[in-house]
Amino acid sequence: MEYRQLGRSDLTVSEIGLGSWLTYGVGVDTDAARACVEKALDVGINFLDTANAYGRGAAEEFLGETLDGLDRSSYVLATKVFFPMSRKDRGLSAAQIHKQLEASLTRLRTDYVDLYQCHRYDRDTPLEETMQALTDVVREGKVRYVGISEWKAPQIQAALDLPGAVRIVSSQPQYSMLWREPEKAVFPLCEKEGIGNVVWSPLAQGVLTGKYDPGSPPPEDSRAASESMGQDMGRWRDVEVLDAVQGLKPIAEQAGLTMAQLALAWVLRLPVVSSAIIGASRPEQVEDNAAASGVKLSDDVLKAIDDVLAPVL
Repeated sequence: MEYRQLGRSDLTVSEIGLGSWLTYGVGVDTDAARACVEKALDVGINFLDTANAYGRGAAEEFLGETLDGLDRSSYVLATKVFFPMSRKDRGLSAAQIHKQLEASLTRLRTDYVDLYQCHRYDRDTPLEETMQALTDVVREGKVRYVGISEWKAPQIQAALDLPGAVRIVSSQPQYSMLWREPEKAVFPLCEKEGIGNVVWSPLAQGVLTGKYDPGSPPPEDSRAASESMGQDMGRWRDVEVLDAVQGLKPIAEQAGLTMAQLALAWVLRLPVVSSAIIGASRPEQVEDNAAASGVKLSDDVLKAIDDVLAPVL
């Protein structure tokens, strides 16, 4: 496993991170989930990403229980705040940030999180209030660094421009061979401002592993076949997308990589990406994905990927 600095923070994160959206505490049974976390730590993954809203706290509770007793400095723990936790509890007001952080710390069984991320931008709360609350929790020692997820470039810039506010060190956008939106504005701003990106869905929810054949039902053990995990796959299951993805198979074979490794190495080709967050339901997936760390793709391979996917980009 290779590691990268997270923006201008002093956090060093593994190039492959382990996420828990739709999986741990929700769609994957506890023993399998625990085996995935143990395998991740075994192969050198130190970046663990979750959110209060995943399973309405269930993912954090699972991680708190699984990590309990481990050396706290041996892993980088990230969680998020914004989405509803009840009919009244949502958003990025000062009251919610303090309340939800305390609840997250309790579930995670820790005194602090390394990275606390705004899960989305809150248009109903003044940015100054949000950033002041985040500054306060950093000063209190409950959060080491602050990040954001799926904010637009002008929103990130506005937060950076606030005098006296804690500095954003990370961004968590969706990014993959099939979804390149951050390249337009977010990545250039992050490069300029020294913000690291920990990207989610680098495998397009498993589609880029090649496991889904066009016109065929999804494999029984796959995310798409799961009632709790497959509901957000959207256009990634469209026949034209699946057809295009099949064209990546010979490229991966020629490069000596699995499809997943090819997709992960592709997002990691950019220095502005600090870590690619995977979701895994089996430890073998963790091991396969982790092997993408350190892989450098040639210009010919990158061009071949673009040529194959051009019809669906």
